Amino acid sequence: MSTYFKPDQLDRFGEIEEGNKELADAFFSYYGKVFEDGALTAREKSLIALAVAHAVQCPYCIDAYTTDSLEKGADLEQMTEAVHVATAIRGGASLVHGIQMLDQVKETMM
Repeated sequence: MSTYFKPDQLDRFGEIEEGNKELADAFFSYYGKVFEDGALTAREKSLIALAVAHAVQCPYCIDAYTTDSLEKGADLEQMTEAVHVATAIRGGASLVHGIQMLDQVKETMM
């Protein structure tokens, strides 16, 4: 079955440097630094990344950070809760923009 999402492309992410090695090196250096232990543990950062991956609907990131979260000691309950946090924020963002619609309706009808 052919799909737009090709899981094997995740393993080839580094090939993006073919277009501009300098920018790719800078990105991957930054990316690596971001996910090091700091004020947040690498495990906490992985759970955040998993939640964000769902919010931005990146199947590559979902695969990567599901695996990474498990490798860093997260369990299914924690990972599911992280996804629900992302869902709540994304849903709330949609709803709060409904106020813009409400204001427009009131302005148009008056």
